[in-house]
Amino acid sequence: MATRAGGSPALRRLLRGPCLALSGARGYSRDNEGSWFRSLFVHKVDPRTDAHSTLLSKKETSNLYKIQFHNVKPECLDAYNSLTEEVLPNLHSDTDYPCDLVGNWNTWYGEQDQAVHLWRFSGGYPALMDCMNKLKQNKEYLEFRKERSKMLLSRRNQLLLEFSFWNEPLPRVGPNIYELRTYKLKPGTMIEWGNNWARAIKYRQKNQEAVGGFFSQIGELYVVHHLWAYKDLQSREETRNAAWRKRGWDENVYYTVPLVRNMESRIMIPLKISPLQ
Repeated sequence: MATRAGGSPALRRLLRGPCLALSGARGYSRDNEGSWFRSLFVHKVDPRTDAHSTLLSKKETSNLYKIQFHNVKPECLDAYNSLTEEVLPNLHSDTDYPCDLVGNWNTWYGEQDQAVHLWRFSGGYPALMDCMNKLKQNKEYLEFRKERSKMLLSRRNQLLLEFSFWNEPLPRVGPNIYELRTYKLKPGTMIEWGNNWARAIKYRQKNQEAVGGFFSQIGELYVVHHLWAYKDLQSREETRNAAWRKRGWDENVYYTVPLVRNMESRIMIPLKISPLQ
């Protein structure tokens, strides 16, 4: 016997059942339903013909950043810090060198006995090469490198660009602790990462915790670094929990987590010479 349009009563009950169950669940709201419904769809990004470095970096500046990771012999960390604090400010203050110290830290939680340095080259790659060529003739710096090499186990660096939608990493007073969150993305996903974070960064501005956001150009590729500042670990916990209470933050996490191959968090303490205190 034929049934009315829309299917049999049993089929209508089957289709209607999950919706009724969800709407009757304790604490369920229309906002939750909308978020659940949106999560069924894959977030799509329009095809691009330009490099992601062109699309995501700041157009009003031509800054290039270099981040250095130095793994120091445990017994040499104090001597390394003293040597660094003696020599690096001279480069920062010398106008003949187109480079600025952005921040200098020791890792507190994460890789131990590690120093992290962040430099800015105003003028991009030409400024970097100009600085490197001048340092080859700088006797004080060459002696510094020779002495420093005796204290290191290993070192590595990356050249970075800053995301256009992130805060400019400007000097700030302390005391603060800093968190460097490093995300290694799946190749081909940088644009989608940027699209989501361009909307999400507004949820992390209330306590001025956002310091800077960068992505790699040379070195290990498809690497993102987010730099945050907090008064202490308890402030970090409270600030991060507050973000989850803002509608929209959960969607950013939902869409960006599948883009990540692995991630790492470092808690860092500024050195005396760091402009970011």
